[in-house]
Amino acid sequence: MRKVAIYGKGGIGKSTTTQNTVAALAEMGKKVMVVGCDPKADSTRLLLGGLAQRTVLDTLRDEGEEVDLDDIRRIGFGNTYCTESGGPEPGVGCAGRGIITSINLLEQLGAYKESIGLDYVFYDVLGDVVCGGFAMPIREGKAQEIYIVCSGEMMAMYAANNICKGIVKFANAGGVRLGGIICNSRKVDNEREMIEELARQLGTQMIHFVPRDNDVQRAEINRKTVIHWKPTCPQADEYRNLAKAMDANRMFVIPKPLEMSALEKLLMDFGLAEELGQDADATPAEIDLAAATPANTLACD
Repeated sequence: MRKVAIYGKGGIGKSTTTQNTVAALAEMGKKVMVVGCDPKADSTRLLLGGLAQRTVLDTLRDEGEEVDLDDIRRIGFGNTYCTESGGPEPGVGCAGRGIITSINLLEQLGAYKESIGLDYVFYDVLGDVVCGGFAMPIREGKAQEIYIVCSGEMMAMYAANNICKGIVKFANAGGVRLGGIICNSRKVDNEREMIEELARQLGTQMIHFVPRDNDVQRAEINRKTVIHWKPTCPQADEYRNLAKAMDANRMFVIPKPLEMSALEKLLMDFGLAEELGQDADATPAEIDLAAATPANTLACD
């Protein structure tokens, strides 16, 4: 069983990317469980056709400790297993603690036992690694493979770099490794090339570039993954290709986080490539040289 955690900046599209990838893996015949680690409990919405699931914490609050696995796990698209950890009442308690409680309960109830035959378990984790609860899949070895959803926007790259710092911190103790960066495109200038370079500097790979397509939003309005809603559309094939790349991936590394100055230089280099009309294949050094050369040089008498 491969244990995968999806991290990234809040709002970058982790839950959407996770569910569409899981749908593609299920289509490939893989047995998958998704554990939503977000108080919004929206990590399985597209697989279940809506926010129709009671969370682990809600169930514990209502029924006490005597719960069965079927009370907190539902079957979604492609016979996927879906669980939402949930969170505390707004303004009270720690959402990170809810993740710890939920994963421990799933283990106690036998959700991961070999007889179930899981090929994958996915943890869809809220936002950046900012506290011990949200870092739990990394810290305690619950996840072995980390994929970071990113775009060419500065704060998305900053969050990705921060997450790499968390991976480094727990890599030796928990054995967790970075499997790659998923670029969820926001149509930023030179985005593909920039994220490929970010991945290279981190010591990893861009596992797939997911183009921006309104079919994703249309499928979400219909409360479905793209593969379920419109299986023949080009975007469905993008998620299939991402799922195949992850399934075949064997490149797992301890990343090398960048200094803030290096991140800013990366943005500047590729932003200038657009501004100066450079070829997308130009190296950062070539871009620096072009930026330093005046566009018009007046001849002296």
